[in-house]
Amino acid sequence: MSRIQRVEAIEVAAPADDGSSPWSSTVVLVTVTTSDGAVGWGEAPTTLMTHPVRESVAEVARFYEGRELYDHAGALREFERYSFYRSRSMEAMSALSAVDIACHDLVGRELGAPVSVLLGGALRDRVRAYANGWYSDCIAPDEFAARAKAMVAGGFRALKFDPFADQYRTLSPEGLSAAVARVHAVRAAVGETVDLLIEYHGRFLPEAAVRAGRALDAFRPRFMEEPVLPELCDALAEFRRNVRTPVALGERLLTPADFESFLARGLVDILQPDLTNSGGFTYGREIAGIAAAHGAPVAYHNAFGPVQTAATLQIDAVLPTFFLQESFEASWPDWKRSLVRGYTVEGGEFAIPTKPGLGIEVDESAVERYRSEIVEPIGPEPPWVIGGTWVRRSTTAAPPKRSRTRST
Repeated sequence: MSRIQRVEAIEVAAPADDGSSPWSSTVVLVTVTTSDGAVGWGEAPTTLMTHPVRESVAEVARFYEGRELYDHAGALREFERYSFYRSRSMEAMSALSAVDIACHDLVGRELGAPVSVLLGGALRDRVRAYANGWYSDCIAPDEFAARAKAMVAGGFRALKFDPFADQYRTLSPEGLSAAVARVHAVRAAVGETVDLLIEYHGRFLPEAAVRAGRALDAFRPRFMEEPVLPELCDALAEFRRNVRTPVALGERLLTPADFESFLARGLVDILQPDLTNSGGFTYGREIAGIAAAHGAPVAYHNAFGPVQTAATLQIDAVLPTFFLQESFEASWPDWKRSLVRGYTVEGGEFAIPTKPGLGIEVDESAVERYRSEIVEPIGPEPPWVIGGTWVRRSTTAAPPKRSRTRST
């Protein structure tokens, strides 16, 4: 039986002259290589923690290397026992998740079956996607409207966007009026048959979040995502009492117990786990069971790279309460598109890959071409912002200056 011989984290990044928005500028890939020379692929999130996550992979690797491949779940449980801060460490959980995904990819390839079969079998062969990332360089309402119409013309029937520009913690009357104008423009442009999903990015104090929610209820969004600062999550109960639109969240929750707690306390309507930081497929099965027990819709968070998308589609296929799937693909830069072959989003839907493992082929020459040691760029907008929505960017301006390179 093959053994896990090596676990490696690989950072890839946009070319220096690419001008990628910070949310699309780096990707952390993870490979697990067996004694037979087979390679499985995983991915970990970035968002201003590219290097800490990459370094955490080396810690996780110590529990996996030398084990039989089919014993990879034992390595995960051993890491649980040793990793004292795991339940509160995004870095540890992201590294663990990426390795778990890569191990499942390997097992599926060895057995000749997609990961969805390992998870119990697909319930669907296609999933509906919602577009994100489409509104870069949009500030004025008419800019949001024009870009939204283009996305709908491309087949998407659900659009997520952040209308709040640079408002943070508090929300001025002018800031709220501007947000309302943007959402109104998008609703008028796409009509009533397209779902609008409002992204708050976990940015507001409770009073501001409720004020925004009550104002935007009028446009009948399908959900509002992370309306309050995550450290003030108990205030979500107040938000749900005062705002009609359902609450979605989950990208910052790390364990199945976190999801159970939020559902049990009535703090969330729609779950948005991120497969790359909530324990990969191993914890993903548990989270799916919790969601099913509560009847909670699941819309996986998926904001990073193509290996993450491929992995997420495999778990989408088996979710009893699948709702929607996030997609940035239509707004990706070319360098990121080149990394993987094997899935597409067309007409606002993904077809679930059916080839073994994750169902994809990674272009290793592209991975080598874009291999990097950089730190994600900073300023003038935070890395979680869609570029050009806080500060107007000139089309002739140089891309954001990268931070200094760190060595490991």
